[in-house]
Amino acid sequence: MLPHKKIRILVVDDEPSIRESLSGWLRQDGFEVDTAADGVAALAMTKENHYDIMLIDVKMPEMDGLTLLKKLKETEPEAAVVMMTAHGAIQDAVDAMRLGAYDYLLKPFDLEELSLTVDKLVRLQTLAMENLILKDRMATMTRFENLIGQSPPMLALFEAIVDVAQTDATVLITGETGTGKELVARAIHAQSPRCYGPFIAINCGAFTEHLLESELFGHEKGAFTDAKFAKKGRLEMADAGTLFLDEIGDISMKMQIDLLRVLETHEFSRVGGTVTLHSDFRVIAATNRDLKEAIAQKTFRQDLYYRLNVVHLHVPPLRERVEDIPLLAHHFLRRFATETNKKIDSIHPDALEALKRYGWPGNVRELENAIERAVVVQKGRQIKVDDLPFITQPGQEPAAAKLTLEEMERQHIARILAAQGGNISTTAKILGINRTTLYHKIKKYGLSP
Repeated sequence: MLPHKKIRILVVDDEPSIRESLSGWLRQDGFEVDTAADGVAALAMTKENHYDIMLIDVKMPEMDGLTLLKKLKETEPEAAVVMMTAHGAIQDAVDAMRLGAYDYLLKPFDLEELSLTVDKLVRLQTLAMENLILKDRMATMTRFENLIGQSPPMLALFEAIVDVAQTDATVLITGETGTGKELVARAIHAQSPRCYGPFIAINCGAFTEHLLESELFGHEKGAFTDAKFAKKGRLEMADAGTLFLDEIGDISMKMQIDLLRVLETHEFSRVGGTVTLHSDFRVIAATNRDLKEAIAQKTFRQDLYYRLNVVHLHVPPLRERVEDIPLLAHHFLRRFATETNKKIDSIHPDALEALKRYGWPGNVRELENAIERAVVVQKGRQIKVDDLPFITQPGQEPAAAKLTLEEMERQHIARILAAQGGNISTTAKILGINRTTLYHKIKKYGLSP
């Protein structure tokens, strides 16, 4: 007999001998069994108790089995119903199957067949429950898997993610570089009805205007010199899912006009094509720029801003949620220790204090890189202050705190660039940005590889 939770069964039959026989047999199998003499009594009992399985006779006075089945499908849709009928009334059993009954049994009963039928139902219900539990656990894991925090700003952000995910509204996520804006976008997608559709991300700042147009809209064969094949764009790929536009503040004015039109109609054509395509996507955009200032400087369209900023979520910088640093540090420690197969299981209290004092201009991404490096160089089982060379010494912190965000970013890029011997690819990887963005920042801050 299959091990099972305490299953409750209701036997509904107008013949007392059948009720007694079936209930006695099922109780021997370990089930909780109630009985009812007709449909009216059975319906009243279901209002007071929940039954996993119901065995119902087709022919009964007051209310027959088919009428009872119809009512139960409205009030107890998850209950598994097995109809009981005589050999001469097979059509009634067939009609019951059409109405949603799981199976039927013929009188006189073969009690072993009854046990097999009930056992099969228990297995199916157990499997369905396990699937529900697994889906719930997976949803919980996916929901905020890498968004870690217990500070008030993060708890407020988690609540906002859950709320906005249930809608199809366009979302604008703002926050400094490295705060985890894409993680927020992925969490919204995972929580939304679109979670089984694709999540398509594109870094708008990583492409020239021409390449970005091709990436977003796709192109037809021969549309330009290197277009040897037709190619789907991200807009098409995001159909029935979510399109994440990162660094939206870096796109050109022409692309802003084109994108605004697509957001309003969800219609577009591939580069070099004439066919109008339609895609059902939800847009989530992100930027580390002040778009209101960009509007004032006439580098960003106000109408596009309003189209994107239907719902605004702000990801706080790490320095504004210092209490989350130990949680994040230990999370990264466990991950990198597992990946490198190292038995490092703790962070020295002095090292934790140093992590909390540091300003983290690169935010969570910088903390992640710092812990990864510490795990790589550590020979023992505990990360110490000496394993964190990028952490500012306590006496230097007040001066660092007075720096502007741009100056902190400049110093951080310069420090990583120097540590990597001017290697652009490695530096970009550590900073979590692409080579094109790094080149832009090197030029912006007057740095030299």
